[in-house]
Amino acid sequence: EKAKLLRSQPVQIVKPKGLLYVQQREFAVTTPKDGSVSILGSDDATTCHIVVLRHTGSGATCLTHCDGSDTEAEVSLIMSSVKSFSNTAGYGRLEVHLVGGFNDDRQLSQKLTNQLLRAFDLQPDDVHLVTFCVTELNDREEKDIHFPVIYGIAVNVKTAEIFPATFPEKGPDEDLRSAHVLTGATLTNIYDAKMEQLHIGPYFWRPFPHVDFWLEQDDKQILQNLSTSPLAEPPHFVSHIRSTLTFLKEHPFPSRSLFPDRKPRIYKKNEEGLWEQVCSDTI
Repeated sequence: EKAKLLRSQPVQIVKPKGLLYVQQREFAVTTPKDGSVSILGSDDATTCHIVVLRHTGSGATCLTHCDGSDTEAEVSLIMSSVKSFSNTAGYGRLEVHLVGGFNDDRQLSQKLTNQLLRAFDLQPDDVHLVTFCVTELNDREEKDIHFPVIYGIAVNVKTAEIFPATFPEKGPDEDLRSAHVLTGATLTNIYDAKMEQLHIGPYFWRPFPHVDFWLEQDDKQILQNLSTSPLAEPPHFVSHIRSTLTFLKEHPFPSRSLFPDRKPRIYKKNEEGLWEQVCSDTI
């Protein structure tokens, strides 16, 4: 019933003001007290799942975008991050919302759904499954081809409302963050809620193998080889991958070109509610 309700809602376009956008293999956690961020969101999930974990007492809310790379470790990480904000709340419970995936040919969505359920089940704490809109419950069929119904969601940290969403602005440092994923990153916390700062990096990777070869390929080749579900990708998938590959070609050694001082890039919301880079020396 809950999945049906979520699927029937219109997709809302979320503007950058007050938004913290979470990419694949990233997570962010904050509380209703946050003066900078009121919305956490992520999209472009095909076989991936977006997970929202919230403590009803403290209102601490975590959103992450999982792709099945190391689900058990990822669930432990987001559990401890939400609990670290909720220890003082003597009441309330942990609630989880799972959204994403569809009936894909390779059954990757189903596998990830099972991994997530198992990982939450293994937690010593009670976790209440409130929204379950994954795989077959998030599937639509068109001319014998399967697609997800919902590709992205947002959660309002203040009201706990969850809704289907799309995000015109996925920054800051979109290419850098995507490059981190493409080179095999593990799940990374990108936000310091106490300081209300977004921390990107420092990230290090080796030169991406065959980057020139991939950049020479046509759209069809990129889609076939670099997507888990070529037929169901959103229209901007290929341009996004090309942009990330170009970034990797330009920065084969990020320790030299991007993070020479081994410090993260730090952003804060400005008066307009948009991310602005702050000099790390002033912190």
